[in-house]
Amino acid sequence: MSRDKKVYHEGSDFQFKHKEIPLGAPSSYSLTHDPKHLAFVLARYNFCAKMLEGKKRIMEVGSGDGLGLPVIAKTAERVYCVDWDARHVKSIKRRLLKWFPNVTALNLDLNKVSPGIKVDAAFLIDVLEHVDPKKERAFVENIVGCLPHDGVLIVGTPNVTASRYASPCSQVQHINMKSMESLRALMERYFENVFMFGMNDAVLHTGYAPMCHFIFSVASGVKGVK
Repeated sequence: MSRDKKVYHEGSDFQFKHKEIPLGAPSSYSLTHDPKHLAFVLARYNFCAKMLEGKKRIMEVGSGDGLGLPVIAKTAERVYCVDWDARHVKSIKRRLLKWFPNVTALNLDLNKVSPGIKVDAAFLIDVLEHVDPKKERAFVENIVGCLPHDGVLIVGTPNVTASRYASPCSQVQHINMKSMESLRALMERYFENVFMFGMNDAVLHTGYAPMCHFIFSVASGVKGVK
């Protein structure tokens, strides 16, 4: 065997012995219909993971089929992923928990109930825009109630200024859109410190807010928690 083939096999054969892990249904749909979107979603998870380094207990709200869950699971000692759709939770338990035993998957509707857990940080990506504005207060407070005074909450959501470019599916489902200003105002109700970022595709920046397709708030210092 030539040297180049020998080193290739030494560096890759062990990977072919690993059991293949299927994607969940929504991520599989994206892979075949809009594969670039998967890259953008993973970039959002990577941002959250970097911001939350050092946090031992993390809760993801609206984890979907768990596409980015491994990124977070490699960061924290314990991850709680919460989703109101039982199909997503069953999918995560079936496909991912074997490989990530530090993950607990919970089927809960945070519009109605608190998860009743305590974590150092929480985050939600592509979730807030799906929450009924009439239920937003209860939803956010059920998350904030899981945090200590020095806890961190990261919220990522599409920018309302980009709504005209949304897919037909998004235009139907996105019933609670935020701007940079309104997302900041929402987070400032509950946190002492709020930092805002924009993201276009996979690029994070602090540029002109109306031209950001996606926006992030990073909040810390829970108000009123002793």
